[in-house]
Amino acid sequence: EPRSAWCCLAWTLLVVTMNSLVFFINLLLMFIIFTIVLLPTIVVVYFGFQCHSRVLHSAARYCKSILDDNSSSALIILGFVIMSPLIVVAMATYCSLARRLRLLMCFQPCSRAVYKGVKWRWYEEGGLCSCARGFNTQVKAWV
Repeated sequence: EPRSAWCCLAWTLLVVTMNSLVFFINLLLMFIIFTIVLLPTIVVVYFGFQCHSRVLHSAARYCKSILDDNSSSALIILGFVIMSPLIVVAMATYCSLARRLRLLMCFQPCSRAVYKGVKWRWYEEGGLCSCARGFNTQVKAWV
């Protein structure tokens, strides 16, 4: 049955808050994974741009003794070439982890806020870690 207007507003705020929290957790997890996986590319491109004479031309000792303009250009090119496969690895890692943690199952539909008696989707499938899937849902106990 439909909820009252104030109850619907309160549940809508709860569902939107929960969905926003899940979205930001997914975003944070994606940021962490992409940062870790793309770290070699970031370092190589950084040193390439730092030591090239037409870009930053740092006065660091390693820029003067080890890296000239040609080797800096090679580092920049190498960094951008290895970026594509590393992005694929990072996305596959994130998707695998999101599927294992069932993070995308935590998003709730708006019908949860509008109608009474609609169950939480992730609860029916055993919770966030699927721990309760093997348990009998008919058994109830007071704890």
